[in-house]
Parts: sequence; C-alpha cells; structure tokens
Amino acid sequence: MRYYLDNSTLFIRGSFRAASTGVLGGIRSVSSLLCHTVPPDWRHDAPEKEIERVAAAEGISPDLFGLLTAVPMQQACILQYDFITVFVTAGFRREPPATAGTINIIVCSAEGMEDAALLETIMVATEAKAEALLGLDLPATGTPTDAVIAASEGKEKHRYAGRITPAGMRVREAVLHGVPEALRRHDAGTPSGRPAFFIYSRFQGAHWAEWKPGKECPYYHCHFEGQACDFCYCPFYPCKDENLGQWVKGSNGGKVWNCAACTLLHEPAVASYFRKFPNASREELMQYSEKLKLKK
Repeated sequence: MRYYLDNSTLFIRGSFRAASTGVLGGIRSVSSLLCHTVPPDWRHDAPEKEIERVAAAEGISPDLFGLLTAVPMQQACILQYDFITVFVTAGFRREPPATAGTINIIVCSAEGMEDAALLETIMVATEAKAEALLGLDLPATGTPTDAVIAASEGKEKHRYAGRITPAGMRVREAVLHGVPEALRRHDAGTPSGRPAFFIYSRFQGAHWAEWKPGKECPYYHCHFEGQACDFCYCPFYPCKDENLGQWVKGSNGGKVWNCAACTLLHEPAVASYFRKFPNASREELMQYSEKLKLKK
C-alpha cells in the first residue's frame, strides 16, 4: 500500500481485496481506493461519474472504490496501529438528517483477510464510530451518507476480524481515536496543509501519539542533520523490501517490519521528487536516489 494527497483527494494505491459500502461499492479486487472532497453545493445525482472523473484525471485504472465528502482532505486523520492503517474524514452537524454531514472510514490491512473478515471489519468500524459519537454526546450513531471501505493486501491470514481478534481490536481502537480527532479538526476548521497522523506507540506505555514533522518532532533529527520529514511515517510502510528494512521480533512475539535504518524518503532531493511525482513507485524513488549518488 502507498497513499498520497492532492488538493482534494486522498489516493491509496496497492493490490487490494476490498469491500465498500460507498460509491460503486461491493466486494472485489481493486488497485485503488480514494476519498474525494466535493463542494458544499455539489449535486448528488451522479456520484459514480464524479469518482470516474477523478480517477481519469489522475490517470488511474477504473478498478477502484471511492468515497465522497464535503470535508477537506487536509482535515483527515490517518492512524497506524501495527499492520492496520485507518483513514478518517468526519463532519457532523446537529441539523436535520439530510444535512447532517458525512463520516468516511477507510481501513487498510497489510495482512490479508478473507472476504468474511473484510465484511466483519466494516461492522467493527461502524460499531466503533457509533461508540465514539455517543461518547461525544452527539445525538446520532452516524449520518445518512456515512461509508466504510475495508481493504487488505497479501496472502490471506485473517479468517475473522471481530472486535476481540488481532485485526478487529486494532480497527476498533483506531476508529475510537480517529473519529473524535477528525471531528475536532473539522469543527476547528483546521488550516493545516496536511492530515493529522497518529501512531499507536508502546514507548513508555501504550498510547496514541500524534506525529508532527520537522523540529516539532521530539526525535528530530532521527537520521541526519538536514533530513526531510515530509514522508515520515512512510506511506510505503510496510514495504517488506529487505534492501530497506528487516523483520524483527515484536513485543507480542510476532514479527514487526523495522525500517528504522532506511533514509530513502528522508533524503531532501528524493522527498522533493516524490512531492512533485506522487505516483512514483518505491522502485522509481530508489533508482532516482542511486542516480543522485552516482552524480556525486
């Protein structure tokens, strides 16, 4: 999986088996997931055409799932909990149902899921969303236009994804934290040029930690003086490329992808290239880095 953002669309690329309750939804294999911001006065008569237009403009295959919202993508929240990454956009108003806003959730698993587990992931995410809204004393468990995508990559590993399973537990915790944070950013009209990124950290006690780039990060500089922090945490994680990282034993006895020694996207010139060409593959970025080294 890799993801990137333009002014109005979050693109998530990969080789997914996915289920969606949104536009052109269902369950099938797709190469892209997207969440797109439409104007507040946008007409709702042809949502599938809008998704197709966005895909065509980006030059990506139409084998995708897409969601629409009026929430700016810069107010999104991205949450990473081990092999689960959750993307949340949320707007909610105490108004009649037709204008109550939209909460969209995209769940991506780096470990493969059977179709039944994908459907169960949608159930767990929806339940956690309702729990989060009730915890905020909001008078609803969702809005009429909410949607969820559940996607996974790789060999099937998870047959079930209920809330007490390894996958379901991580999805639930991410949604419980992500929905209130996304609503807070939307209510505040957060002007930030990037989504918020949260990592589930076990350092000094398990907790959600918000990462902020550059000198706002408590670990700066973690690699070298003058490093670029735009793509930390890496949108390719876990790339599983042993030229860049390695599998290590995790605290729970399982394996965790460790890429602490990788500086690819911390190289300022490579980061600049990736900002300019967000469709670039990891292999293309590695080749570009090697060319720069040869020039030196």
